[in-house]
Amino acid sequence: MKSCKEKANEWGITVRAVNELCKKGKIPGAVKTGKSWQIPDDAEKPADGRIVSGRYVRKAEPEDKKPLPVGISDYVRAQSEYYYVDKTLLIKEFLDRKAYVSLFTRPRRFGKTLNMDMLRVFFEISDEDTEKYFSDKEIWKCGDKYREHQGKYPVIFLTFKDVKFDSWEATFRKIAELVQEEFGRHMELADSEKLEKYEKDYFEKILGGEVSEVELSASLQKLSKMLCMHYGKAPIIIIDEYDTPIQEGYSKEFYDEIIGFMRNFFSGAFKDNKYLSYGFLTGILRIAQESIFSGLNNLTVNSVMDEEYDAFFGFTQAEVDQMLAYYGVTEKVEELKGWYDGYFFGKEEIYNPWSVINYISRGCLPQAYWVNTGKNEILDDVLKAASEDTTEKLYALLQGDRVVARIDQNVVYRSLTEDPANIYSLLLVAGYLKTTKKQLQGDGSWLCEVSIPNREIASVYKSEILSHLMQIGAMGQ
Repeated sequence: MKSCKEKANEWGITVRAVNELCKKGKIPGAVKTGKSWQIPDDAEKPADGRIVSGRYVRKAEPEDKKPLPVGISDYVRAQSEYYYVDKTLLIKEFLDRKAYVSLFTRPRRFGKTLNMDMLRVFFEISDEDTEKYFSDKEIWKCGDKYREHQGKYPVIFLTFKDVKFDSWEATFRKIAELVQEEFGRHMELADSEKLEKYEKDYFEKILGGEVSEVELSASLQKLSKMLCMHYGKAPIIIIDEYDTPIQEGYSKEFYDEIIGFMRNFFSGAFKDNKYLSYGFLTGILRIAQESIFSGLNNLTVNSVMDEEYDAFFGFTQAEVDQMLAYYGVTEKVEELKGWYDGYFFGKEEIYNPWSVINYISRGCLPQAYWVNTGKNEILDDVLKAASEDTTEKLYALLQGDRVVARIDQNVVYRSLTEDPANIYSLLLVAGYLKTTKKQLQGDGSWLCEVSIPNREIASVYKSEILSHLMQIGAMGQ
């Protein structure tokens, strides 16, 4: 990879011009790292409005074609301004099952945040008529049984996807800020005649931003009670990427503090909360044994191993075929499949959605887009503890072999380094492996045959895992 300055010298143009080309997506493979752009060594200077790199040429999209939603997690905007893959039948499946609290675990960048925002827009009471955002979607075709839930619930929505800090103090301040913003979204409570003075005082204190850990840990329970009193309807609570700050706590050594806080925070929200209609959480890893959800008997976990909801995170083959046809690049189906397909969620074969939309939007340039979306830092800790046998199996995976592994969905962060064999469980849920065969065991774990899903992940292995093993001397150069 080269800097903008290096490419500017190579192409005989200004650094500012190269920066502008990167911003406009005119240079395939260009990635922003911090405040600067990194450009592939072999990237060629764009000419005549086209993107050129080797034999791949970006085709000019017809003006009537909607752009793809790269990095868009706002449902209203995604479905109105961009090409939107309709996942609204997730709402139907949920309403059919009516699980009290649902946890969806999927790899990063598989559409969790967009889906949770879709749920928020669908269920939330609003001054705006939000029916228009669903009237042309699949959920609306399902009839009045489902339509009657639209816009009928107060909703509490928090996403922790950006809570990535090096200390507990900074993490706590960020969580307090997110809660403050969510309270601010419900300013109707400040003057509600249905709330007691002490409740309004608490509301104002959260808005003021100066709260203790004890006060903040009770915030979801208190806000849900206030919303229920005001609207006469218990709210829905949605927590997106709940485990991001927990993973940071593990990596940055404030694990006990974040676990202790989250236990009380989630207990107030989801355990014995009579002011809750439904709860939704998303994350990468299920953290069951840490007692975060201790005693929450109504928690339903939906993971990559489960058949429920298996088609709603990531793209199915039919959805990809439709997208390729829309953009007039159906001849790329095999290349796309080799690079970004291969995941199995439940019984459904799934494409990595982040990589598919980047591939098509960048003129069908095949490369590892997913690797640039953030590193799973916990891999470093796990790989340091990898046994010789684990190292050999990881290398065998790189050679295209399949490995038989025990997959324990209840694996917790602390157990990952205690038993290096748990690395396969992490690699599977984090999107680095796929299951080709699986058999449920008596203890609830799975005996699986695992392999690398596609060419993109093979390149990720080489850049992240193999290079790390070389760095620590686990295998020769």
